[in-house]
This record gives sequence, structure tokens and C-alpha cells, in this order.
Amino acid sequence: MRNNFLLSACLVALAAPLAACGEQATQTSGQDFGGSPTLVDPVHSLIPTVNIATPTGWPQGVKPVAASGIAVNAFASGLDHPRTLYVLPNGDVLVAETNAPPRPDDSKGIKGWVTKMVMGRAGAGVPSANRISLLRDADGDGVAETKTAFLEGLNSPFGMVLVGNEFFVANSDAVVKFPYKTGDTKITAAAVKVADLPGGTINHHWTKDLTASPDGTKLYATVGSNSNVAENGIEAEKDRAGILEIDRATGKSHVFASGLRNPNGPSWQPQSGALWVTVNERDEIGSDLVPDYMTSVKDGGFYGWPYSWYGQHVDVRVDPQRPDLVAKAIVPDYALGAHTASLGLTFNTGDLFPAEMKNGAFVGQHGSWNRTPRSGYKVIFVPFKMGKPSGPPQDVLTGFLNDNGDAQGRPVGVRIDSKGALLVADDVGNMVWRVTPSGAAAVSAR
Repeated sequence: MRNNFLLSACLVALAAPLAACGEQATQTSGQDFGGSPTLVDPVHSLIPTVNIATPTGWPQGVKPVAASGIAVNAFASGLDHPRTLYVLPNGDVLVAETNAPPRPDDSKGIKGWVTKMVMGRAGAGVPSANRISLLRDADGDGVAETKTAFLEGLNSPFGMVLVGNEFFVANSDAVVKFPYKTGDTKITAAAVKVADLPGGTINHHWTKDLTASPDGTKLYATVGSNSNVAENGIEAEKDRAGILEIDRATGKSHVFASGLRNPNGPSWQPQSGALWVTVNERDEIGSDLVPDYMTSVKDGGFYGWPYSWYGQHVDVRVDPQRPDLVAKAIVPDYALGAHTASLGLTFNTGDLFPAEMKNGAFVGQHGSWNRTPRSGYKVIFVPFKMGKPSGPPQDVLTGFLNDNGDAQGRPVGVRIDSKGALLVADDVGNMVWRVTPSGAAAVSAR
């Protein structure tokens, strides 16, 4: 299969500084969002766009810009590449401080070398702390006073879920479990493997997110693809680009939903009871394509990757083609904008925010690297009614890019805390932000 990124990577590597080439988006006012996004023709250029925001961190006293009626404060700082969050029943907040594991075969050759350089330039090249830390706000003022190492020696942990007295972690290659009792600030017990997850020496999309069924009998692990569009061969994609359903008791697993290039943020929509995920779609066919999205997922559902995008739009780069699978491809529920890298998803199940925000979705958009102009780099809210998206997205936090286009922060995981506030992990700023309604409502939440 031809991969145009190779030549572009060589050229990008020689450029100083890295910069975007001439191709740019024609949609800049939200046409690539919502239930019926505008889908343009693919752009098959020799040199795909590379447009990286240099990570700088937050200057002293600077924080994200909150929307009208919203307030934001630093819940915790000084973290080591925080990616995902989990709130325990007693209100303690867990944060996975993590990054990619060693992937020797994902960085071979010129393409791999340049990809590694690009990710480093975007702030993703730091070593993994392989740790889950516990943040405790003992006095309830919205700021964590203590941080303790809850679990150490993990393997690029990402997803977390507590079921009864068992705490489950999705490492980059397996789901493991540990005993937990309320109030624990550290777990020293050895990990018990529950189920293997696709890993290996490529492990292109290494993040494995995790949730449990409402009755606790099943675990759902998200697994991203091992490539952009199967250029490493379809055999390298076994049990990838989808969601695995794992029997909690036996560890037996099967593919629950497939054709999802890089799913994350598995969350249960409180009205419909459906499982939803965000999905990062494919690259290198233009700044306008393909919109990332969030969607409900059906048992046995196929969502297109790698053979088609946004339903049944065929990707001509994939060889061999599979028209039989394309015919089954399900159109996603809601577009989240091209190349926004929407990684975090949580539903507003609390009562702190206004009533019209009840049951809607907060989405953490990590931000683009191959779009001009840049997209994402913010937290948005999508209203829901009767279990389905019911309107356009609303900005919640912006300002992650400064006036020079540098990344002061990049939002990833999002969670509702025990008081109904929104927590946001920021892996470039090394922060966890706490978002509340401004004014009296925010004070009453303390």
C-alpha cells in the first residue's frame, strides 16, 4: 500500500521549524460538527499538512479561559503527563500519569523516526511514569491538598474502573486488577491479570480505555488501530480498532464493536443506557477530513475503519478493498470536528451545572497536529435530550493555545467529581483543572 506520509515526513524533518504546507481547511465555522456534518472530497496531496503546536506549559497565574457562567481553578498541579481520571466513591480522584510504552517496531525507518520527532514536538515524547496517583481534597475547597502514589510499576496505564472491591486498570497490553477498600491511599498488592489486550512491538495507538457494565459483570476495553489506514497489514489489526467485551469473572473476551479507528472515553449515557465512545478518525486526506466523532456503539456493530469513513465513504488507499464490510458500516451519531483528537468523554450525571446541561456530554479535545488552522485544544459540551445529542457544541474551556499558537496545555480525560464539578486532565500543563458554574453555585458546591 502506498503511504504518502513517508515522503512528507522526510521533507518535514528537513524543515526548521516544522510548519504547515499550503493545504488548509475550507470549513472553519462548525460545518464538521453535529449530526449531519458537511463532508468534502478527500485531498490526496504529496505532502500532507503538518501543523504542530509547540508545548510550553502554563505561565505563572495563567489558566484556561472559561465560558460565560463557568469558573475554572487548578485542582492539582505538578503532575507527570496526566491523561485519564477516575473518581472513587469516597470522592478521592485518581489520575493516570502515563505515556506510550516502548514500541520498537513503530519507530523504524524514516517514517517512524519522524513520527517520533513529531510526537515529541507535540509534547507526547516524555517517558511514562507508569503510575496512578491519588488526589484528595479533604477540606472540600475544590483543591487537592495531598497527592499519593496509589499504584506504581504499571505498563502505560490508561483506563480505570472500580467494581465492588476490585480495582481494574487497562495497561497498554492487558487488563489487571487489584484489591481495594474505601479510603485506601496506596495499593501494594501484586497485579492479577484479567485479560490480554493487543499490544506488541508496534502498538501504534497504545491507549486502552476501560469501563464496566452497570451490573459489573462485563468490562469494556477500547483498543485503537495499529496504523493510520492498515498500512502495516490487516493481520496487525487483530482485535484492534474496536471495543472488547471482557467477562469480569473468567477474563474471556470478544469483539463487541469494530471499525472504530481509535476509540476512547467509554461512557454510559444515563437516559438511554447506551455505551458511547469518542473516536479519532484517519489522517492524511486533508484538513477537512475526517471528522472525529462520538457515537453510541452497538453489539456487533461495524463503523467503517479502515475501509470507509463516516459511514460508507470508501477510502481508496486501503488494499484490498472490502465492499461487503463497507455496506455494513454504521454512520456515527455526532461529528466532533476534523482532527480535533477528541479523547475524553463523560456525561453530566451531577446536579451542579444548570438543568439544561443535565445528561449532556463533556468532551476533552486534545488538539490537531495535521490541520490548518488548528482544531481542538479545548473542552466542549454537547447537550442531550432523550439519550441523543440535541444541539450544537458549546465551548467550556478554551485558551489552551496562546496568541503565538503554542500549546500551554492539552485537555485529555474528563470526569464528574463527587460534587458534580467537571475535572479535566491536562497532559502538557501537567494539571488537573476543576470546572464549576461561576458565582453562588460554585461557592455552594464546596
